[in-house]
Amino acid sequence: MSKLTIYQYPKCGTCREAVKSLQAKGNELELKHIVEETPTPDELRVLVKNSGLELKKFFNTSGEVYKALGLKDKLGSMSEQEQLELLASSGMLIKRPIVTDGNKVTVGYKEEQYEQVWNG
Repeated sequence: MSKLTIYQYPKCGTCREAVKSLQAKGNELELKHIVEETPTPDELRVLVKNSGLELKKFFNTSGEVYKALGLKDKLGSMSEQEQLELLASSGMLIKRPIVTDGNKVTVGYKEEQYEQVWNG
C-alpha cells in the first residue's frame, strides 16, 4: 500500500473516521495536525492543482472562522494568492481531511471516494 499524508484535526470526528478507514486498508499514514502544521500557500497551491478541484472547495465553509470573517461574500473578489495566504493563515479555514500521496489529492471524507481513490 502507499504512504499517504493526511492533514487532519484530531478532534474532528470526520477526520478520525477517514484515518480509521485508511488504516483499515493497510495504508501507511503520515498524520499532520492541520492547525499546528498548516500547509503553506505554495503547498496548498500544489494540493489544489493535484486535486483537480476549484480553490474554493478547500475552504471549510461550515467552520466558525469562515463565518466570522464573512468569507462567503469576500472570496469572489480575492485573488488566488490572497485566498491561498488566507487558508495558510488558519488551519481551521481548511476543509479537512486532505489526503495526498504526492500526486492525487482528496478533500473531505466520503467513503465511496476513498474506496475508489485510496483503497482500490
